[in-house]
Amino acid sequence: MRSFEFAACGVTAIVALGLAMPAAADPAYKADRIIDLFVTDAAAAAAAKASGKTRSICYGTTADCPVRPAESMATFNLLVNFEFDSDKLTPAAKENLDQFARALQDARLKGLKFEIDGHTDATGAEQYNVGLSERRAASVVAYLVAQGISARELVAKGFGKSKPIAIDPFSPENRRVETHLLE
Repeated sequence: MRSFEFAACGVTAIVALGLAMPAAADPAYKADRIIDLFVTDAAAAAAAKASGKTRSICYGTTADCPVRPAESMATFNLLVNFEFDSDKLTPAAKENLDQFARALQDARLKGLKFEIDGHTDATGAEQYNVGLSERRAASVVAYLVAQGISARELVAKGFGKSKPIAIDPFSPENRRVETHLLE
């Protein structure tokens, strides 16, 4: 079973999407899974906005403090990873982005804005890594636009090495692009 990471309430959690391990040439996820995630997320954001509640504090256990819609904004790891010091998309990254583009063309996600976040590992100077992460995010946006996604629906940002997902800050896992729905 393949797992994807998303952040809710600032805490990273693992979401099992019920996918079998893909064959070497298959994408890591399918468009319908992305649609399900972000349709739910968009509905939660709309409910939070309508209620006027955007934040809450709860003291107690997880059972005492269920996640409320305003706190459910997800970050999806697009599984677009890069070689060392590169912003060039790999064939595997393109297959995954093809599924993401297909999801963004679905009527339920059409018109929603997504932030595309580029990241690096901890190798190199901070300023260089920020630039590299910005180029990584821009390469993903350019690819998605070439697949028919409106550039107005995508915002590229680079975070350098500031948000690692692996315990080892030098791990290749940190050289990635993620996305989340903008409110």
